[in-house]
Amino acid sequence: MKNIAVIIETDVSKSGREEVKEICFGMITIAREKNCELFAFVINADIQALKPDLKSFGIANILDIVLESDLQYNPVVRAKAMVKAVEKFHIDAVFGLCTPMGKDLLPRMAAQLDAPLVMGCIDVDLQPDSHTKNCLAKTLQYSGKAIATIKTRGNIPIFGVKPNAVKPVKAQTDTRILRFDGIDLDATKLKLIQTGRNDKSADINLSEADIIIAGGRGMKNPENFTTLFKCAKILNASVGASRVAVDEGWVPYSMQVGQTGEKVNPKVYIACGISGSIQHFAGMKTSQMVIAINSDKDAPIMSNSDYYVVADALEVIPELTKLLSSTQPKAANLPNYGVGNKF
Repeated sequence: MKNIAVIIETDVSKSGREEVKEICFGMITIAREKNCELFAFVINADIQALKPDLKSFGIANILDIVLESDLQYNPVVRAKAMVKAVEKFHIDAVFGLCTPMGKDLLPRMAAQLDAPLVMGCIDVDLQPDSHTKNCLAKTLQYSGKAIATIKTRGNIPIFGVKPNAVKPVKAQTDTRILRFDGIDLDATKLKLIQTGRNDKSADINLSEADIIIAGGRGMKNPENFTTLFKCAKILNASVGASRVAVDEGWVPYSMQVGQTGEKVNPKVYIACGISGSIQHFAGMKTSQMVIAINSDKDAPIMSNSDYYVVADALEVIPELTKLLSSTQPKAANLPNYGVGNKF
């Protein structure tokens, strides 16, 4: 039986309760296979609060990794702690997320373990051949135009899973908690001085968001992006932007979606005043549903959307925000926009 580790990321709910990030459950679903036992690696978290959700998704062991408070956010220390846990519990493969945390942590672990690393996975087969330790990982290539199947060689492969790659599937099991503390970590020359947000572009990271509402040239100025933030707050969404909006200085680069920006995979992508160039489409084409709002009915984004509204986004979004914030929305009060879909 293989021991498989999944690195859990947590967040704090509006009620102040620590919880597992929703995007972790899809990763767990990919990692869960027959003849495999799942270990959830968690650093300095409220394990009892996380246990019910992890138990419902087939996690047999929750490893409570305890680090000194002044070291827990040091990326070098975190990676070393994870590596020591992998070695102590004889882990055969490691799964993490392609989030800012995962992109920083997984390569460090791979370097220390001299292990194969595959990022951006949409599926993984841990047991393609019972006679070897090779694994198969599928990733998107050429801006999503092709799917590559990569065979890993070597011990303890590490996989970075693309958020929202698969639908989470529950699998109830018995779960035990294992404490892993007193870790003897070598001193590092890297010293963490301070942590915090680089900007206030969004409460939810673009790569993790279930819903993204993005603005482009049609937003006309930076002040109009305020309407997107108001709507996003109600939708519990993240706010993105096209390259034009970033180049104009309306919003920071961290909000850019596209070939030269963030590659996103939300359940719903709302494009507001975005024409839909090939470069932008390459960054959001794997969205499960695309809704476009554009005054130009011939804009490329229209033919690449599931639903579209032929109207000025600066008129539609405020009305949509009013409806969403109202306890009894009245659709009859909406202006008569031209609405269509491709089905």
